[in-house]
Formats: sequence, structure tokens, C-alpha cells
Amino acid sequence: MAENSKPRKRRVGQVVSARMDKTIVVKVTRRVQHPFYKRVVQARKKFYAHDEQNQCREGDWVRIEETRPLSKLKRWRLVEVLEKTRA
Repeated sequence: MAENSKPRKRRVGQVVSARMDKTIVVKVTRRVQHPFYKRVVQARKKFYAHDEQNQCREGDWVRIEETRPLSKLKRWRLVEVLEKTRA
């Protein structure tokens, strides 16, 4: 990594789709306070991530990291599988 560059963002989320070749879709959920109602709500976002070994399945919990653009939608890569789903 270059000297003056920022560290890469990392996120933890659940795999919601693993049907594509070497690509997974990860749902990341964060808890945020609603700006008007002040109630804590869950904000969800889906990220497309690169899975080189096709090791993930739906339901797995994974850690992903920001990377250079790999395709039209993929800007993240799989770092590690935190928990495998039982199936």
C-alpha cells in the first residue's frame, strides 16, 4: 500500500447469494438512529464481492475488504469466512 493512502474499508456481513461464478452478494447491516424519529433502525446494503475459490454458500458470515474495481459492480473481495452455515 502507498504511504499516504488510507486503510481499506472492511465490512462483516451475511452471504445472500452465491450463484455466480467467483462472485458473492453480501448483505451488511448497520444500526443507525433515524434522523427525525430518533429510533434505532437497521440500515442494510448489498455488496458484490470476489470469491476466488467459490468457497462461500448462502448464509455464511464473511469479512470483505474494499479493492479496485473488478467488474461493473464488484469493488470488494472476500478476506475470510467467519462462520459457515450448517447444511
